[in-house]
Amino acid sequence: MTLRERLVEEMKSAMKTKEVLKLSVIRMVRSAVKNREIELKKELDDQEITEIVTTLVKQRRESIRLFQEAGRNELVLKEETELAFLLDFLPKQLERHEIYEIVAKAVTDCGAQGVKDMGKIMKIIMPHVSGRADGKVVNEIVRQKLS
Repeated sequence: MTLRERLVEEMKSAMKTKEVLKLSVIRMVRSAVKNREIELKKELDDQEITEIVTTLVKQRRESIRLFQEAGRNELVLKEETELAFLLDFLPKQLERHEIYEIVAKAVTDCGAQGVKDMGKIMKIIMPHVSGRADGKVVNEIVRQKLS
């Protein structure tokens, strides 16, 4: 089942069970996908839809951080719930130790010497972890490894 089909099935299920927030999140994802398809004038594949969901996840995480700083706990809870629904549509997220292994292999393969080689390492790593790990976490691990 493609990600697009899964979104439709989950939307139908949310309508039947009257899960308002889940339905709202799925509609938001489908709307973002549709807008991107109109922009590109082509139907998106699973990888491109995953990129859109990843962007929405990043937005939710940033919103959670900002709402926590402002003391808006009711909005933090809503954003965390939306985040949980969005994460269901992403591939299984990599654990920190798995990211460490990928980073260590990339560093040895390309012979990176220090932080100045960070861009080169990130170029190698990101295709392997795209959609499965937060870019900030990967960046942090690469920085630690190269320091």
